[in-house]
Amino acid sequence: MKRTITHLADGRELIYFDRRDDADRSAIDRRPLDPRPVASELRYDPLTEEWIAIAGHRQTRTFLPPADECPLCPSTDTRASEIPARDYDVVVFENRFPSFSGNFGTYGEVGGLSEVRPGVGRCEVVCFTSDHSSSFSRLSDSQVELVMEAWADRTAELSAIDGVEQVFCFENRGEEIGITLPHPHGQIYAYPYVTPRTKLQLAAASRHPGGNLFADVLAAERAEGTRVVASNELWTAFVPAAARWPFEVHVYPHRQVPDLAALSEEERAAFAPLYTSVLRALDGLFGVAMPYISAWHQAPVRQQRELAYLHLELFSIRRAPGKLKYLAGSESAMGAFVNDVLPEEAARMLRSQVDH
Repeated sequence: MKRTITHLADGRELIYFDRRDDADRSAIDRRPLDPRPVASELRYDPLTEEWIAIAGHRQTRTFLPPADECPLCPSTDTRASEIPARDYDVVVFENRFPSFSGNFGTYGEVGGLSEVRPGVGRCEVVCFTSDHSSSFSRLSDSQVELVMEAWADRTAELSAIDGVEQVFCFENRGEEIGITLPHPHGQIYAYPYVTPRTKLQLAAASRHPGGNLFADVLAAERAEGTRVVASNELWTAFVPAAARWPFEVHVYPHRQVPDLAALSEEERAAFAPLYTSVLRALDGLFGVAMPYISAWHQAPVRQQRELAYLHLELFSIRRAPGKLKYLAGSESAMGAFVNDVLPEEAARMLRSQVDH
């Protein structure tokens, strides 16, 4: 793999990840860009003990442009995009409209028992392919491995930033999910705190008697078998017994590791065909592109790493042809989920598509 670092016209970092050592990455971004926005401010909610990022500059971010104006496609002779090169394999660059950054402004008091501090961190965009009409499910195994190399590289680099407490790699797919750009891409958030869901999971793991909670969940699902969707020697994909979403799949490596950077070459290679087969199974359920969120759960940077267990949680809001699960009062207001699809039935449906 060749890794090339360059910068965009407003100073943001851009990194090319290439399979070929002779890839030319000398193209320069000459666009007249506005100055970079200051970092968001974090406000503390004393009732939930959570930090909320207030990022007003994100209101102006690009929203569903036509294909010929996509900012994630390679640049051409007549149009400059976020990627100056005329082609690319995988690209990572700093988000133009970040929720977190190191470009601090002035942050005052707001009262209401809420503490305020700058939203230190970093937000990056990961372009999985230069093909605008493709999807992650259609990537070759070697392309998925290159994306994983990029994820691992960025996890290690972002974890070294002062003030960063957790690194989150994820993909939103589909207008139903709320994407603003349809080009196949994901994002990486380097948070200045440990996220609420991670805190809950690690608190449960700290109370678990005996071995590691995540490892025990994986072992139990593999032994029971009913909800296993796909597996190989190094990974297992299963629907959790208490799935919140109509179609939800968790993907675990068989070895406990804290983050993507700790995966071996063999584990990265084995992940690719299993994961893309699960994505294709989702698309095959109802014959339409399935909207989903794909979320890598990694260990915090500085605490409880021995308890954590890298895994991916993939879920869709589509529950039937033409029907979506919207978060209603119980879920949105109280965090109390009601799932309309039996997890065992969801696993059976997905298995039938994987086998097909």
